[in-house]
Amino acid sequence: MDLICNSYANDSDDEPEPVTNERLTSKIAAAPSIPSKRPYPVPEERQYKPPRRPYPPHGSYSESQTSSSFSIPVPVPVPVPGRHRPKGSSLQTEMPSRMSISLTGHTKAVTAIDWSTSHVHLLASAGLDGAVYVWNVWSNDKKKVRAFLHHNAPVKDVKWSKQGLSLLSCGYDCTSRLFDVERGVETQSFKEDEVVGVVKFHPDNCNVFLSGGSKGSLRLWDIRANKFVHEYVRDLGPILDVEFIAGGKQFISSSDVSGRNISENAVIVWDISREVPLSNQVYVEAYTCPCIKRHPQDPVFIAQSHGNYTAIFSTNPPFKLNKYKRFEGHWVAGFPIKCNFSPDGETLASGSSDGSVYMYDYKSTALIKKLKAYEQPCVNVSYHPVLPNVVAACSWNGQVSVFE
Repeated sequence: MDLICNSYANDSDDEPEPVTNERLTSKIAAAPSIPSKRPYPVPEERQYKPPRRPYPPHGSYSESQTSSSFSIPVPVPVPVPGRHRPKGSSLQTEMPSRMSISLTGHTKAVTAIDWSTSHVHLLASAGLDGAVYVWNVWSNDKKKVRAFLHHNAPVKDVKWSKQGLSLLSCGYDCTSRLFDVERGVETQSFKEDEVVGVVKFHPDNCNVFLSGGSKGSLRLWDIRANKFVHEYVRDLGPILDVEFIAGGKQFISSSDVSGRNISENAVIVWDISREVPLSNQVYVEAYTCPCIKRHPQDPVFIAQSHGNYTAIFSTNPPFKLNKYKRFEGHWVAGFPIKCNFSPDGETLASGSSDGSVYMYDYKSTALIKKLKAYEQPCVNVSYHPVLPNVVAACSWNGQVSVFE
């Protein structure tokens, strides 16, 4: 009987005690030859991988060849100055005060100038002498680094591509021409059946540009296909200027129209993809507008008026005119006078038929400074993309100047 009791005393219906962590650890450590079914990943050494650079656009450049040809540094991202300037500084201290550089070469009126945003010491100019020049502005040796004489008639406009050393120009020979500045050659020509008065690259796609003609044609061209992919048809006169808004989904056109419909078609906002006008009664005054510019940050665009003032509009529907503010003091007097915002949007510079450069405070529209530049009309002004106190200007007598 005692044997039976002792036998049943060793067995129990209770659960066995769980194995402690120490015992479990000792068991695992005792069998090192058994490989783990789920091996712990060994971290690899992280190596720096430079970001992939986009393929260069048509007619772009080689950085090594460019350095030897033009002594141009490798392109770097261009910093855009902030909206808020440091304490103690003012608009007056940042304004250019004198003409520092004079660039001579054009024999007739200069119609357009444009700074390169990738190589910020290069300035392009176009004139009624049929020439397109590229200037190395601060060079002590040779300032005129390229001369493109491919147009056989006066040139109306010139624009830099944001990517690389490519230039787009247009003129009275009914063509828009694309140039490779590095090699000094024309890469493409876009033929039209009318004088091309203005060209503008798309802000997000350098393979696409907009052109405006003397018969009222507005065409969106694809450089890769060498043809226009959209056409915007309306009974318009010569196109004076174009400007993209809404992230490149819309654009504004300004045209010279007859008196009977001047209040309807002088300034039109277009939908790019649908090819329809969103509004054709933006500016109802009896004046045409030779220049349209979008503010770099605010939802605002301006229109230079032949009424000797610059009007302010909203880029949001219904594109209302600001009736309480406008920039006035300069003179247009029938000339194609252009204006431009500074990169930070704080100031506006405008040419004038009296040969001066007028600079305004954007917020108050007050005149900040007036620089006497030429004896004949100052046609165009352009702020440097990085240096806030540098402005380029050109005149009706063929002069190109830089003010600092």
